[in-house]
Amino acid sequence: MRAVARTGSSKSSSRSAGEDREAKRSKRSTEVVGMAQSSANTVAASGSSSNADLVSLFECPVCFDHVLPPIQQCQSGHLVCASCRPKLSCCPTCRGPLGNIRNLAMERVAMTVMFPCKYASMGCELTLSHTDKVEHEDSCDFRPYVCPCPGAVCKWGGPLENVMAHLMSAHKSITTLQGEDIVFLATDINLPGAVDWVMMQSCFGHHFMLILEKQEKYEGHPQFFAVVQIIGSRKQAENFAYRLELNGMRRRLTYEATPRSIHEGVSTAIHNSDCLVFDPSIAQLFSDNGNLGINVTISTVSNL
Repeated sequence: MRAVARTGSSKSSSRSAGEDREAKRSKRSTEVVGMAQSSANTVAASGSSSNADLVSLFECPVCFDHVLPPIQQCQSGHLVCASCRPKLSCCPTCRGPLGNIRNLAMERVAMTVMFPCKYASMGCELTLSHTDKVEHEDSCDFRPYVCPCPGAVCKWGGPLENVMAHLMSAHKSITTLQGEDIVFLATDINLPGAVDWVMMQSCFGHHFMLILEKQEKYEGHPQFFAVVQIIGSRKQAENFAYRLELNGMRRRLTYEATPRSIHEGVSTAIHNSDCLVFDPSIAQLFSDNGNLGINVTISTVSNL
């Protein structure tokens, strides 16, 4: 009987200790969230606190971008942005466990804050709500530009005003033609495999890149894709239109569109067939000894 009593007492003590630990853990988490709630509410309610003061509370200690909802904190209340958090094994501030605590208080404060664009240091002066910030930054005109040449060989990146200087120094083989109406001559279009042809066109005080790519978007079915992009922003692109025209043997194939910004690149246009698309059989109708001439006309929107 005593043995049974002692065994029962031991189980009871063990259960009690486990419940104790769980209660303490729950209490500690509640206290952390409570302290964050109190701190955030104090800052938000302070009339002397500027928007900049509030923004500083959301700075990620790893990348120095802003921590946006949904916001999680470590057990000590420190924040890390959603991009950096998966790469960490512990809190970068206190070295404690990251935990999985949602900071609803800071999320409520985030709803009242206007955040600067991450490219503010490069000239962007916009401030945005946390719901608009990410979408704006994906298309911000001050975002660093990458080399617009097709292919992934060149890793250059920099501001828009340096793009042409880069092309002239690192890609000297690209020919530049002057004028709003030119002929883009692609030679040896019967070469097997993926091939691309590139030419620059300069007119209306801007530079345009003409790209013709031959690739198999679908296996076993090669196609040609022709597109024009402006060395400029999306806003600048809206001021122009381009026309691509194939002529020969009493046939004519024409395509018109707005140039793409080099921020967008051409891969999306090709993937969506948002460009001039034609098969090798069509190319043969307009080519001469394996060379294909494409008439390219750039127009300002006001002249259309």
